[in-house]
Amino acid sequence: MKILFVCLGNICRSPIAETVFNQLLAEKGLTEHYEIDSAGLDNYHEGELADPRMRRHAELHGYNITHRSRPIKPSDFNHFDLILGMDPSNIRELLSRASEANRHKIKLLGDYCQQHTVDAIPDPYLGVDKDFEYVIELVEDACAGLLLEIESNGEHTRS
Repeated sequence: MKILFVCLGNICRSPIAETVFNQLLAEKGLTEHYEIDSAGLDNYHEGELADPRMRRHAELHGYNITHRSRPIKPSDFNHFDLILGMDPSNIRELLSRASEANRHKIKLLGDYCQQHTVDAIPDPYLGVDKDFEYVIELVEDACAGLLLEIESNGEHTRS
C-alpha cells in the first residue's frame, strides 16, 4: 500500500507523520508492504529538512526525521492509494487538485485517532514547544489507528 501524508509546507506535520508511520511499520515487520512519503501543498520549503523545532521534539520521542520537503505533484494522486491531509483546509485543497477518480483516496489523518477526538492535526509552525508536543501525540495516535484499520482490513496486500 502506498500512503502520502500532506500538510501545507511539508516541514512539520506531514514529515513527522511519515516518520512515525514508518517506525510503526518497522516495529511490526511490515515495511516491505508499504511505500510511505510526505509532501506539501506549497513549495516554499522545497528541499529543506523539517523545521528544527519539529526535529528536536521528534528526537525526544525517539524519531529521526530525514525527509526533505517537496511539493505534491499531479502524479501523486494516481500513484498513492491513500492521501492523508492534516486539516480541513488541506483536504479542500487536495480535493480541488485531484481528479474525480482520485478524490476517494483523500482522507483526514485525525479521523484515525483512537484516543483523541479532533477535526484537525493543528499546524504548530507559529506555536511553542507544547504545540509541537501535541502534534506528535496526535500523529502517534492517528498513525496507530490508521495502521490498525489497514491491517485489520487486509488492505496492504491489495497493492
